[in-house]
Amino acid sequence: MEKFNRVFIIVLDSLGIGPMADSGKFGDEGADTLGHLADAAEHLHIPNLRRLGLANLKPLGKVPQAEKPEGYYMRMNEASNGKDTMTGHWEMMGIHTTKPFITFTETGFPDELIAALEERTGREIIGNRSASGTEILDELAEQEIRENKLIVYTSADSVLQICGNEETMGLSELYRFCGIARELTMKDEWRVGRVIARPYVGMRRGEFSRTANRRDYALEPPGPTVLNALKDAGLDVISVGKINDIFVGSGITESHHSDSSVHGMEQTIEAAGRDFHGLCFTNLVDFDALWGHRRNPAGYAAELERFDEKLGVLLGELRERDLLILTADHGNDPTYRGTDHTREQTPFVAYGPSFSGSGLLDTADSFGVIGATVAENFGVAMPEGTIGTSVLDRLI
Repeated sequence: MEKFNRVFIIVLDSLGIGPMADSGKFGDEGADTLGHLADAAEHLHIPNLRRLGLANLKPLGKVPQAEKPEGYYMRMNEASNGKDTMTGHWEMMGIHTTKPFITFTETGFPDELIAALEERTGREIIGNRSASGTEILDELAEQEIRENKLIVYTSADSVLQICGNEETMGLSELYRFCGIARELTMKDEWRVGRVIARPYVGMRRGEFSRTANRRDYALEPPGPTVLNALKDAGLDVISVGKINDIFVGSGITESHHSDSSVHGMEQTIEAAGRDFHGLCFTNLVDFDALWGHRRNPAGYAAELERFDEKLGVLLGELRERDLLILTADHGNDPTYRGTDHTREQTPFVAYGPSFSGSGLLDTADSFGVIGATVAENFGVAMPEGTIGTSVLDRLI
């Protein structure tokens, strides 16, 4: 018999909780997204996260531990070789990635790829280097608009990003160009994890602003995930935010695009207010995209406070046989050098209105504990080749 009728997984994108043992291999010694933003912020008012036990998982300075936490909590190590969005989310659903995705941070994209992209799109490529998305708009967007060119850039992640002005290029054309780029980058030597459409508005330097119409063109998972197992068993699999993009729609029964992390929480709260049987899987990207990469601890802390406020609303909507899991896919320490993700442990904080207990669980050896727990709850088999050990029997 199912212990929980509905499961909500919310990924606070990039909310790492301290370095993994192998962080040095990734150049991330000492990174601690949550700890360092808590130290740097003037205040951090997160009463709902505190009551569930987040501050009991690690010292948070301004946030005292809960005397009687209401949730179960633990640290999770990442088994996969990486520190990016896809690797982290895929591992949550059982995929063990051993070969990291290709990055072009130091060199930009090869001349052969750029030439093929120019030929297929009919536009000259400008940029072609690792850059901040806001800075490259200030530098090149006027030229893109004036000369009908195409801004292509990358980052420390395995991504090819294409900018497009919504007024002069149009979203449909931008999306078409990204589809071409995704097709070209299926070659092994150019195989990036994601092609990302980066639409913006504005006509002159200082006025450019990226919009919420971003679209990710990800690689498909290399095999079936827990999401596929749930869907195949006739269960609902609702995605909120960029979850649908990350899994290329595989295993998803219902998808909702979010304009912001606050909007994503509102959509999750709306889902909690209606009947469904299965999983609601939410990604809240603003922590990563707006604050982590831009190395803004104050903004990150404020986003966490906004999340906590919405979390309080969601907790009030949960039913007796609901399970909520809060987690992250990697780190992105807003006080760290550079602008890259950071290799960190991530939190697992679980709460259900039916819980009779609470407290610290043993550290997990992979993010796959999440998918394995969901699969066991709904009585579905983990797909062949997936990883993860369930903790369902600990959530009492």
